[in-house]
Amino acid sequence: MTQCVSKRKSYGFVRATIGLAVAFAGFLSDAAYADEDGISYWLPGRFGSLAAVPSMPGWSMAEVYYHTSVSAFGNAAAAREIRVGRIPANVNVDLNLRLNAQADLVLLNPTYTFATPVLGGQLAIGITGLFGRSAATLDGTLTAAVGPFVTTRTGTLSDSITSVGDLYPQATLKWNAGVHNYMTYLTGDIPVGAYSASRLANLGIGHGAIDGGGGYTYFDEKLGHEFSAVAGFTYNFKNTDTQYQNGIDFHIDWGASQFLSKQLFVGLVGYYYQQITDDFGQPPILGGFRSRVVSVGPQIGYLFPVGDLQGYVNLKGYGEFAAENRPAGWNTWLTFSLSPMAPTTTVAPSRRIVTK
Repeated sequence: MTQCVSKRKSYGFVRATIGLAVAFAGFLSDAAYADEDGISYWLPGRFGSLAAVPSMPGWSMAEVYYHTSVSAFGNAAAAREIRVGRIPANVNVDLNLRLNAQADLVLLNPTYTFATPVLGGQLAIGITGLFGRSAATLDGTLTAAVGPFVTTRTGTLSDSITSVGDLYPQATLKWNAGVHNYMTYLTGDIPVGAYSASRLANLGIGHGAIDGGGGYTYFDEKLGHEFSAVAGFTYNFKNTDTQYQNGIDFHIDWGASQFLSKQLFVGLVGYYYQQITDDFGQPPILGGFRSRVVSVGPQIGYLFPVGDLQGYVNLKGYGEFAAENRPAGWNTWLTFSLSPMAPTTTVAPSRRIVTK
C-alpha cells in the first residue's frame, strides 16, 4: 500500500508540473513569418504529452527557449518577396529562389489555476510574451515578364530583428475521470509585437487571430503509459498593412510517453497542420496558397523538487516533412517550469490525511 501511495504522490507532481508546461508549451507564433508567407498564427507543437491533465491550483511559471531553422523554395519563397514589395503582384514570374530563416526566442508564461471548479472542471488562464531574434535570407534568380518585356534578377536579400513579439492569452478548462482526461481551450493573438510588412523577418504577425479546440489525454499512473492529442481551428483577421487575410487552419498536436521512473519519462511528439480554406487578397500567381506540414520527433522530461515547488524540464524536437506552401525544417523546445507541489497523502485505516 505504501508503494502505491508513493507512486500516486509522484504522479501528482506530474499533474502539477507537466500539466502547466504542456498547456503553455508554446504560446508562440512562428515569429519569423507573417501569414502571407504560408505560416499561420498557430505554431505547431504548442501542446504535447499530458496536455489535458489538470494541474495543481495556484500560480505557476513556465519558460521556454525555442529555436527553429527552416527553408523554402518556389511559391513559399516568392510569397516573402511579394509581401516586402520586391515582386509586383501582377507580373508573370519564373522562380529559382530559396528562403532560409532562423529564430531564437525566450518565452515567459505566468498561469493561474483556479481551485474552485467551473462547469465541473478546472479553469486556468495565462498569457505569454516573447523576446528574441529572427533572421531571414532570400537568394536566387527571378525572371519576370510583363507583356513582351522580360527581366532577370539574381541576388540576395537579408534581414534580421531583435525585439519583442505579440502577446498570447489562453484559457483552458480540464476534466479528469480516472485514466481519461479532457480539455477545451481558447487562445489568440494580440498583435503588439515588432512587425513591418516591408521586412523579411518579423517578431509579430501584423494581425489578430483567435483559436479554439479540445484535447484528450490517456494517462495510466500505475503503468506510466500516456498519450495525448489536441486539435483546433484558427481564424485569422485581416492584416490591414497588406490587406491580406489568411484562410482557416486546422491543426493537431500529439505526444506519447513512457515513465521509466517516478521522475523520468521519454517518448515521441508530433503534429499535423493543414490550411483548409483559401487566403483572401493573395496575388493571383500564388493561387489559394493553402499550407501544410507534418512533423515527428523525440522528447525527454524530468521532474525534481525546488524548495516548496515542483520543477520540471523537458526537451523535445521536431523534424518537418510533407510541407506545402510553407517553410519547413526543424525546431527544438527546451522548457523549464515551476508549479505548486502536489499535496502529500498518507492513508490510515480510519481516515485519509492530506498534508502540504
